[in-house]
Amino acid sequence: MSTGNRLLRTENFLRYWLPALTWAALVFLFSGGVFSAAQTGHILRPFLEWLLGEISDAHFALIHFLVRKAAHLTVYATLSALWFRALRGPRPGWNPSWALWALLVGMLVALGDELHQSFLPSRTGTPWDVLLDSVGALLAQAAIARFARRKTQSPV
Repeated sequence: MSTGNRLLRTENFLRYWLPALTWAALVFLFSGGVFSAAQTGHILRPFLEWLLGEISDAHFALIHFLVRKAAHLTVYATLSALWFRALRGPRPGWNPSWALWALLVGMLVALGDELHQSFLPSRTGTPWDVLLDSVGALLAQAAIARFARRKTQSPV
């Protein structure tokens, strides 16, 4: 292999694959006890009370739950989008196989993440979170497909 091809492959890895692999690794890092509900609650509550004033326990529990579930959607949408980008590489356009593989990776990471959490005393692995994570991955792929379709349609 020539030096030019090797540099191009290294550049493609750094540009397309490294972000997707790094994000997947961060998901597993965040699935540890440091990001349990108890830990994030200690950070979120003082911030919200600084911002909004005193919050009842019931209201805080609801807000905390919603923030954590929104994080699931966002994290897995990002993961799925990064894997789509990695699979596409420098090629333009949209291909359903890229989307399906990116969705599958998101679902497998979600499954592995929740399985890991089921063994931690401070976390709870749940199939509902796998479903929520998969929905986040699916929403990203739907948005990418819609954007790609709009981009290829000629203006009227």
